[in-house]
Amino acid sequence: MKYKISHGTPHRLGAFYDGEGTNFAVFSANASQIDLCLFSDDGTKEIDRISMPERTGPVWHGYLHGLQPGTLYGYRAHGIYAPEQGHRFNSNKLLLDPYTREIFGKWTPSATLFGYQKGASGGDLTFGAADSAACVPKSVVSDPALNDFLQTEAPVMDGRDLIYEAHAKGLTKLHPDVPESLRGTYEGLASDAMIDHLLSINVRAVELMPVHHFLDDEFLLDKNLVNYWGYNSIGFFALEPRYLGPDGIVGFRAMVQKLKAAGIQVYLDVVFNHTAEGDQNGPTICFRGLDNATYYRLIAGQPRYYVNDTGCGNTVNVSHPYVLRMVLDSLRYWVLCMGVDGFRFDLATTVAREDYGFDLYGGFLDAIRQDPILSTVRLIAEPWDIGPGGYRLGGFPPEFSEWNDSYRDTTRRYWKGDPQTTPDLASRLLGSADKFDRAGRRAWSSVNFISAHDGFTLADITRYNNRHNDANGESNMDGHGANYSDNCGTEGDTKDPVILARRKRRQRNFLATLFLSQGSPMLLAGDEIANSQKGNNNAYCQDNEIGWVDWANADNDLMEFVRYLSSFRREHKALRQDRFLHGAKRQQDDLRDVEWTDFGGFSLKWRDPSLSSFCLTLRCSAEAPSYEKDNDVVFIIFNRSNVAASVVLPSCPDGFRWVRALDTAQQTQHPSLETQQDSTEISGSSVVALILEADTANT
Repeated sequence: MKYKISHGTPHRLGAFYDGEGTNFAVFSANASQIDLCLFSDDGTKEIDRISMPERTGPVWHGYLHGLQPGTLYGYRAHGIYAPEQGHRFNSNKLLLDPYTREIFGKWTPSATLFGYQKGASGGDLTFGAADSAACVPKSVVSDPALNDFLQTEAPVMDGRDLIYEAHAKGLTKLHPDVPESLRGTYEGLASDAMIDHLLSINVRAVELMPVHHFLDDEFLLDKNLVNYWGYNSIGFFALEPRYLGPDGIVGFRAMVQKLKAAGIQVYLDVVFNHTAEGDQNGPTICFRGLDNATYYRLIAGQPRYYVNDTGCGNTVNVSHPYVLRMVLDSLRYWVLCMGVDGFRFDLATTVAREDYGFDLYGGFLDAIRQDPILSTVRLIAEPWDIGPGGYRLGGFPPEFSEWNDSYRDTTRRYWKGDPQTTPDLASRLLGSADKFDRAGRRAWSSVNFISAHDGFTLADITRYNNRHNDANGESNMDGHGANYSDNCGTEGDTKDPVILARRKRRQRNFLATLFLSQGSPMLLAGDEIANSQKGNNNAYCQDNEIGWVDWANADNDLMEFVRYLSSFRREHKALRQDRFLHGAKRQQDDLRDVEWTDFGGFSLKWRDPSLSSFCLTLRCSAEAPSYEKDNDVVFIIFNRSNVAASVVLPSCPDGFRWVRALDTAQQTQHPSLETQQDSTEISGSSVVALILEADTANT
């Protein structure tokens, strides 16, 4: 043995160098022995195998004197192989350290990765004796500097500022102004060209699709495809290496710091609901081999099989104390050591579910809310999964915002022309108070979006009635079936100027609706330039021009419109309020904070099934305390009809006049004085917003 070994400590899981040696600690409640395997610098040869010398409770640990950062290693876990009892120990399989900060090498598709004899008649009940080490990346004893805490504060952002959802590679891969060496990398996200673009549309937070180390699904590799989106995590502390730039992990941290210095927060989309090991037929590469019965939820009475609340084969058992600890340790690492400012939890219902179901006061939600670090960052839930009682929109604690798919679907259906959608749209415009206004929650609880990574892009909502996912190799059966899209007259590309104009108007209507709504607006990267995925509404496996943002064909007029919209929203407090609006009268002027009227200026008849066009007057909340009193007023007109109309304007206070500040019938925006102060003319299929301006000419 090259290194002197001592017991070490169980208190910090993972591998940590202290200047003289490295302490290793790994959790397994059911293993009978854990071996630490050390590898040559190129990862091809196992040069030492050491049984962990000590076990404290469920943590196996040991200290190797003199072992330096950069050392490659893995674990082998001994124990019974009895799938029918929930145990799948197989010491022939090299396992990643769940806490490794860095991963060296690539996965090689191989039957040796499986704990059973793949192809044998007994399936996963058989035992695979082949060694998998040659096909498995190695964990790395990381540089201690990567574990140093960053002493920087998040830039100021409130919950109502614009969030920008982006893929780490797809956003920059085709951008001509990003340095070629940085395109498609984490570092490219913080290039001057990208920061300038983000600031030009007033982005205040970038929400990155998964950056945790993930595995390409075998069925995709068989079709020469990859898991581009990355919702298939296997390392919750390690970056996905394929997007590393010239400076590696240090470059990722520098990217976060550079974005923050520009006033842009960074959120990570994290996948703690399942892992890349899949169901009972999946590989044994980490958690399954270390302690299958603890890391995963198994079906009661049939522990050979996995609870599948995620649709991805398995479900992580976050209700177990040590699995919960791993999740929290991971989150704190990304905040304290990498500087990120928040998280979006994929299939968050799964993470918040106990054995008996979703629990608002369960372990995960209790732990994260009381954590002195995590309770201070932005928390966003995707509030659904396919498990029992899995749809929980509006059901998360007040500290969380939630992706609002009801906003997405209602807005699409309204502009598509579906009947009886107007009352529902009215609720969505005011932050979905019907779903979120409880327990002191704020309007920013609703993350409003028209499109996200999962589904049609904004441009494709107006180009396709049907999904076109043939490139995914699943006979066009994958992806959403209910897209509530409208191709405006023909499917796909066209040169018809009438249809093209209709599509552009529809996109502006969608965007205006988003930016004029209360809550937290979220924009999918590329929607500001009308990026298309050619009708693919499930581009999870398209690491190519389908999945990358097409900057060469950018609609620059639309981009200018988004810039104007986002600035207009930031300038008007009435559009971005903290409190829900319920039409209460304000003390300062006895006017209601929200009013709904028809084009004649009369109160709306909500029960009218033909109701499709309406007006909305927004004032600052009647509930706002005296120090937040504000006289900002925005009058918004939604005209879904294709016919132009005359609209009666609200009474204008003395010394003020109405100014048209937004009109989706126009590609460019120039605020203009209304020639008649009692009414205004609007085009068909448009959104118009007017504001009050001091009438200096008559004062």
